[in-house]
Amino acid sequence: MTLASARHILVDNEALCLDLKEQIEQGADFAELAKLHSMCPSSQDGGALGEFGPGMMVPEFDKVVFSAPLNVVQGPVQTQFGYHLLEVTSRSD
Repeated sequence: MTLASARHILVDNEALCLDLKEQIEQGADFAELAKLHSMCPSSQDGGALGEFGPGMMVPEFDKVVFSAPLNVVQGPVQTQFGYHLLEVTSRSD
């Protein structure tokens, strides 16, 4: 089974999500922005979600995590929880 590790930032609106993505692209630290802005408990760990397999996250998440290139911030990805920036940090087959 393929396993992936990822981190994310969860916010309640697309505009903030886009603003945070732009900050990251300009050199801001993903983990620091997660600690400051993410609504997910994972924010305490810089947005780190640990390792998980297909089907363990919502479908919108899986679609990105199991197809996106590593270490490239993806998003905004809208789910029932809000808007996410996602970064896949590792993936193994």
